[in-house]
Amino acid sequence: MILRQFVDDDLGCASYLIADEKAREALLVDPAYAVEPYLEEARRSGIRIVRVLETHTHADHIAGHGRLALELGIPISIHPAAAAEYPFDPIDDGSTVLVGSLELRVLHTPGHRPEHCCLAVQDAVLTGDSLFVGGASRPDLAVDAREGAEDLFHSLRRLLELPDRTRVFPGHVAGSLCGAGMSTDTSSTIGAERSFNPALAHTTLEDFVRESTSVATPRPPNMEAIVELNRGPLLGAAEPLGAVEEAEGLTILDVRPAEEFAAAHTPGEINVPLEGSGFGTRAGFVLTRGEPIAIRARSGAEAETAARRLRAVGFLELAGWVAKGAGSARLVPVELDELERLLGAGEVIVVDVREPSERDEAFIPGSRNVPYRLLRCCAETLATGVPVVTICESGARAAIAASLLAAAGVEARPVLHGGVPDWESSGKPTTAFRRCGKHG
Repeated sequence: MILRQFVDDDLGCASYLIADEKAREALLVDPAYAVEPYLEEARRSGIRIVRVLETHTHADHIAGHGRLALELGIPISIHPAAAAEYPFDPIDDGSTVLVGSLELRVLHTPGHRPEHCCLAVQDAVLTGDSLFVGGASRPDLAVDAREGAEDLFHSLRRLLELPDRTRVFPGHVAGSLCGAGMSTDTSSTIGAERSFNPALAHTTLEDFVRESTSVATPRPPNMEAIVELNRGPLLGAAEPLGAVEEAEGLTILDVRPAEEFAAAHTPGEINVPLEGSGFGTRAGFVLTRGEPIAIRARSGAEAETAARRLRAVGFLELAGWVAKGAGSARLVPVELDELERLLGAGEVIVVDVREPSERDEAFIPGSRNVPYRLLRCCAETLATGVPVVTICESGARAAIAASLLAAAGVEARPVLHGGVPDWESSGKPTTAFRRCGKHG
């Protein structure tokens, strides 16, 4: 058996190619919309992809089954509970899927979604969005959180019936919003997860439900739209990205590093740096599907990378990319020592742009909490004439937040180098929000 794992480092999603080495036939599990890496691997290895299997209808990224079906005529398998609006071969609990001489056994494991299935083959199990390395999926993205948690508890117990030596290959690693507590490790074993995974430590249904329904992280951006696109008629390839000469009427997403944007940009443009991971998720939180979007980048290759990551989260129609005329507007960053002085003199408003669950652990006294993903909708509430300083954990979200405020006409300055943990570690005062004797 050949088993190849493909990990999208931006979204933390994993896909798999499973092949019979002798027959040179392969199955793709949970392919991403950018199918080129799978096709290149198949060409390189002399393997023919004969089927696509979706463990479930994804809520955080656009799937690639449509492209593979339309471009190559490859059939798709998924559980009927997905209510897919495209041609598919149904699978259910106990079904077997043959790839050459390999027999893959389907385990129906609802919880994350009602249709969710895992796939067992030889000494491995592909767990999709059920069991992760170091965590488990969230149960609140498709049904009532308690209903999903109850199903997920039983599904995880079923996976624990597999031998300890069984290799675990999850559908997500750290960086995804589809679960919490995930490791950056891309695989594990049932035995290791039994011993160390906190989600499997709960032996009673009520304890598990109580813990797994207390999810504090936001839902994936564009979730409902992504589910409908993945469930609906097959999606083909997007149009190639071209150059844009006239940007009037377009929302310009500047993907250059935050320092470059701060030094020179065009008023009204939004900055979500491409560097690092999480670009697609962060851009998805601040953009609106349907608005005409163009990408400002330093090169065509950089723009293509940004476009690929935007399409992965549902922005399939892009106006193009802009290379010229970055503009002369500036954002003046704030260092922590300067912030302490400005705050003490009452010369700025400090906005902590982390999620409430993060902020409540330790925050700067007197600061306001508005997650960066909400600022485009409520920037006008901060237009008081007093400069706004944005701060987060490390500077990444503060940069996005400052660009959103500046685009709305609010004078904003980001803390680009450091964040609240650095403020606290340097001995500057913080406070915490406590609820029922625990940190919020």
